Amino acid sequence: MCVVCGCHAPAARAGAAAGAPAPSAPAISASARDPHAPRVHPVTGDLHYGGGAARVSVPGMSTERALKLEADVLGENNRVAASNRAHFASHGIRAFNLVSGPGSGKTTLLCATIAALRERVPALPLGVIEGDQQTSHDADRIRATGVPAIQVNTGKGCHLDAPMVAEAFARLPLHAGGLLFIENVGNLVCPALWDLGETAKVAILSVTEGEDKPLKYPDLFAAARLMVLHKVDLLPHVDFDIPRCIEYARRVNPGIEVLLVSARSGVGLPAWIDWLLEA
Repeated sequence: MCVVCGCHAPAARAGAAAGAPAPSAPAISASARDPHAPRVHPVTGDLHYGGGAARVSVPGMSTERALKLEADVLGENNRVAASNRAHFASHGIRAFNLVSGPGSGKTTLLCATIAALRERVPALPLGVIEGDQQTSHDADRIRATGVPAIQVNTGKGCHLDAPMVAEAFARLPLHAGGLLFIENVGNLVCPALWDLGETAKVAILSVTEGEDKPLKYPDLFAAARLMVLHKVDLLPHVDFDIPRCIEYARRVNPGIEVLLVSARSGVGLPAWIDWLLEA
């Protein structure tokens, strides 16, 4: 995970502050003597690097060090996330962390959601935090709807974290009793691990991506309260097995709820709005 692999800047800083040695290349190739050797399937030769206690292999880093670094970094993040959650609760704000891969239609769904909420509950305060590595394109699209939005550019970072959300929320003119949408960086892996203080994580999976994603990226679907199957208007044009996708999602999270939605056709939008207002 990005906590220990080096692509998350705070994790890298935490490792440096703790005096961790710089990772070095293994002296020998992976073998039974190498603690980073993958599990090898005896028939196909497939490699699995996530089978150890840390569920990740980092060259030059022991399993114990990886686990400690993850605990340290996530512990600090979770402290801020708890503060966010308490702050949201004290203002009667429900926060939804929208997580998906790139191109799933998160921003298009969010724009349609804003329009539907404006029609259903005109006085409901809304605010959006947009996460991307670069540009303000998505925040600009949200601001064009009249809803305040703060763009958070993460640089090389692959997800939002709780301190980023706290900084962004402090700049949002969101009034008590409103809904906060946090559109995370497009990534099915790293955002699953990071608590932002949200009311719920929502996994958005478009029907153009394939029904096997819950099994390929189980951490996200295990952490999500709801899976939105998006772009269902495209079902006649793609090979996507809805019952199989739902079965896969419930294999990793038996309690996950599922909605079928199309932002463009409006299919499923009323049920999605109901869920947001009742969650």
